[in-house]
Amino acid sequence: MNVQYGCGKCAPDNWINFDVSPTLRLERLPLIGQFFIRKEWGAFPKNIRLGNIVNGLPQIKENSCEAVYCSHVLEHLHYYDIQKALLNTYKILNKGGTFRLVVPDFEVYVNTYIENKKKGDKSACHTLISSSLMAHSGNTNTILAKLTSFFGHSQHLWNYDFESMSLELEKAGFVNIRRAQFNDSESLAFLDVEDIGRWNWCLGIECIK
Repeated sequence: MNVQYGCGKCAPDNWINFDVSPTLRLERLPLIGQFFIRKEWGAFPKNIRLGNIVNGLPQIKENSCEAVYCSHVLEHLHYYDIQKALLNTYKILNKGGTFRLVVPDFEVYVNTYIENKKKGDKSACHTLISSSLMAHSGNTNTILAKLTSFFGHSQHLWNYDFESMSLELEKAGFVNIRRAQFNDSESLAFLDVEDIGRWNWCLGIECIK
């Protein structure tokens, strides 16, 4: 069994795909759900299940998965929720199962900040904060801003480099933690869920239970 959480619109049939998007919840409402489909994105595929890895994925038993994948999910969680998510990920994998994840690489942002400072760029700090999506630049009290935040989950609540994410994975029990590249896994199952556009300038990690 292969499980992907925070899948967005990527939902291959040979994977069990979960997302926790409020928009998905609204789309699944009887009768009125069709009115919440965003025209620019289209509807979520029918085979996507509602599930939050922080609380545990419904109907997925412990030690039942050969592969688990998440891309640009963990950075949208609070720090302690990330720890819960990694523990729950560990639990559903079988012994020897593979977990691959992709998150923004905070080291890239910091190195860019340092280079911009060396060039005398007075807006280097602003660039760091805005590019890493650590904070909003506008008024978050407006109705539009609140709706955008609620439906988009765009803000990054925590950031990682390889060493800090490796530490969290070790705490959860994972071993053989390595920096991964796009489509470099020995497990061919990941070919169906990985998108090169979501790996550029990002941190990929593969580890084993």
